[in-house]
Amino acid sequence: MPPLRHLLAFLLIATALAGCSEQRVEPPAPKGGDFVLRSAGGPLDTKTLRGKVLLIYFGYTHCPDVCPASLAAGAQTLNTLTTEERAKVRLIMVSVDPERDTPERLKEYAAYFHPEMVGVTGTPEEIAAVAKSFGAGYLRQPARPDGSYAVDHTTRTYVMAPDGKLAVALELNAPAEKYLETVRGLLR
Repeated sequence: MPPLRHLLAFLLIATALAGCSEQRVEPPAPKGGDFVLRSAGGPLDTKTLRGKVLLIYFGYTHCPDVCPASLAAGAQTLNTLTTEERAKVRLIMVSVDPERDTPERLKEYAAYFHPEMVGVTGTPEEIAAVAKSFGAGYLRQPARPDGSYAVDHTTRTYVMAPDGKLAVALELNAPAEKYLETVRGLLR
């Protein structure tokens, strides 16, 4: 008889908990936010860029395919903008591989895409905090026999409005027109 009592108690508790689960609390949506990380030109503080549209991408310089495609889309947007519009936009790559991506390496890498693109890095803790505020994820994979490794990461480009608030996250392979439409819409 006691096992039946335990089963009934379990079913009552499970039913009560099931009722609670229908009222799920969604985690807060990422809000982005200001940050200070290091570039080859010194600290980059996004607060000083208020009034500009920021295209922020989390990636790393050894990325074989996703980063180049996403950064090329951002660079194409900059190249399509008028000179006046481009002065109000910044393309920023936040490295998720601080072990290999020094500020100097990021500067060299960014120059391949656009002369006005800025690459930034920081300590692992600083990068983790910035990524968390944007809802961006990344995970370093185990090293291969030759010592190289990959870093899996979020593939979105985060677009910050001139007021410093996260406006939208553009998915990988968003058409160039979507980038341009988004940026120009925020510049109005």
